[in-house]
Amino acid sequence: MNGIEIIEKKKRKQELSKEEIEYFIMEYTKGKIQDYQAAAFIMAIFLNGISDQETTDLTLAMAHSGEILDLSTLKGIIVDKHSTGGVGDKVSLILLPLVSSFRNTSS
Repeated sequence: MNGIEIIEKKKRKQELSKEEIEYFIMEYTKGKIQDYQAAAFIMAIFLNGISDQETTDLTLAMAHSGEILDLSTLKGIIVDKHSTGGVGDKVSLILLPLVSSFRNTSS
């Protein structure tokens, strides 16, 4: 298995296995798959689509490619708003007041 074979498979509109997706993400994070290959992979997904299962597998592979924080010791509802940190992030400015407005006021 290699990155080019995975890109070609998606280019041919075939569904990728969980193992292929995990391999691609793992090798990319190790620097063994180049940025231009990752761009080709994303382009193939954009042009040819991605199944619900592939979306799930890709999301989990990406999540597990980094450090996962254990927040299980925290009490209550835990919410994470992830941002790419770009200048155009307009969501963060209104999200906290919006979420705060949903707090339980019945007690």
